[in-house]
Amino acid sequence: MRVVLPQHLRTLAGVSAEVALEVAAPITIRRVLDALEAQSPVLRGTIRDYGTGQRRAFLRFFACEEDWSHEPLDAELPAAVAEGREPLLIVGAIAGG
Repeated sequence: MRVVLPQHLRTLAGVSAEVALEVAAPITIRRVLDALEAQSPVLRGTIRDYGTGQRRAFLRFFACEEDWSHEPLDAELPAAVAEGREPLLIVGAIAGG
């Protein structure tokens, strides 16, 4: 499966825009993040909070052009993402006024 990271996390982890991961089924955001953090330990605590394990406020998850940011971390991702036809996008949210 494939994950696309925002620039600041790519720089921190020293990876390219798209990261290839081996994730055991069922493919969920939690399992993807577990695999990503195992492959790039420097990312631990940057995408999800150490204490709660929940998504950090200024990051969003997108799968197949749909916002998955508020879905349960254990919800199965769409087949296109699980099969690697589409990436899971982790996007830095933009805030301001």
